[in-house]
Amino acid sequence: MKEIYLDNAATTPMSPAVLAEMTDKMANVFGNASTLYGLGREAHTVMENSRQVIADSINAASDDEIIFTSGGSESDNTAITQTAHARQKLGKHIITTAIEHKAILEPLRALEQEGFEVTYLPVDQQGHISLDDFKAALRDDTILVSIMTGNNEVGSRMPIHEIGEILKDHQAWFHTDAVQAYGLLDIDVQRDHIDMLSTSAHKINGPKMIGFLYRREGVNFPSLVKGGDQEEKRRAGTENVPAMAGFATAVQALTPEVKAKRQAKYQGFKQHVVDGLTANGVDFAVNGSLDGENLNHVLNLWIKGISTYVMQTNLDLAGIAVSGGSACTAGSIEPSHVLTAMFGADSPRIGESLRLSFGTYTTEADLDAFIQAVTKIVTRLKHTNEVK
Repeated sequence: MKEIYLDNAATTPMSPAVLAEMTDKMANVFGNASTLYGLGREAHTVMENSRQVIADSINAASDDEIIFTSGGSESDNTAITQTAHARQKLGKHIITTAIEHKAILEPLRALEQEGFEVTYLPVDQQGHISLDDFKAALRDDTILVSIMTGNNEVGSRMPIHEIGEILKDHQAWFHTDAVQAYGLLDIDVQRDHIDMLSTSAHKINGPKMIGFLYRREGVNFPSLVKGGDQEEKRRAGTENVPAMAGFATAVQALTPEVKAKRQAKYQGFKQHVVDGLTANGVDFAVNGSLDGENLNHVLNLWIKGISTYVMQTNLDLAGIAVSGGSACTAGSIEPSHVLTAMFGADSPRIGESLRLSFGTYTTEADLDAFIQAVTKIVTRLKHTNEVK
């Protein structure tokens, strides 16, 4: 049975080019990049070349503004926690949204225990915030605004440029979690007045356990990971040079043309699934929106009357991998905080929804298999319930 992978928002397979680059660097460039002898200098060169590729991808003013991390969670935690502690003399108010990733929400909850005040902006049923709500929440003592570029469960995009414009003359630093959006959208930290940005390589066919935190020049706070003087004393730990090189290789493949084509292709995929389920008489609804102003690789579906666990288990038995929500909480029965924020805690959508997400290697044949599998599962379960 062919395994069909439709959970690319959780992670993506490494591309052959990334695998080849990392294999080469692991075999041939094994020196410690912080040493002064030849092997170390060679590793340092690979690291700095990778840093430049990544800086260019978001239009950073300098490659010194890129801090390599272990991934999106560390980048998010660093931006949230270290900003709050470094700037608390200026105020203790932070603004975020109710549908951020837990790598944002959990450190914020910890900060609330320390006396910080957090405003969680609500979202509508499309997963969008209101700029009026944001303006109303902004205060003189606001020190940090952290709003994701695009949501990982329903794909809703946030008005990042507009928020950056509002904040450019305010004391608050602006951070965005771009883990899902990076590699799909045109991201320009200067155009959008972004002070900090987080992302991760494994979402773009790169390796796991490598990411970066963009930190605009002048945005200063102490390192979260303490120890050595790596990353110019901004993040301790021996540099993972092969992963950095693999990350850069994945980034180089994502030209503006490639990103635009993928967004268009994935939008077509979403419509293909919706049309197929509709034609087969499946009773469902989309959580979020189908328009092109979203992250089109994410499609969240409410399969009415069938629990997420039952549907996900049956699809797994059919060789199809999808998510019940965020992959970070997929092993628990905790309701999706994103769908709860959108529809309320009593909505049946909370316990009857699936997330499928497309990637580089997704095909229409994969989607057809998903459509047919869901149709069979729904028909069988409906018949079973009628018999009972």
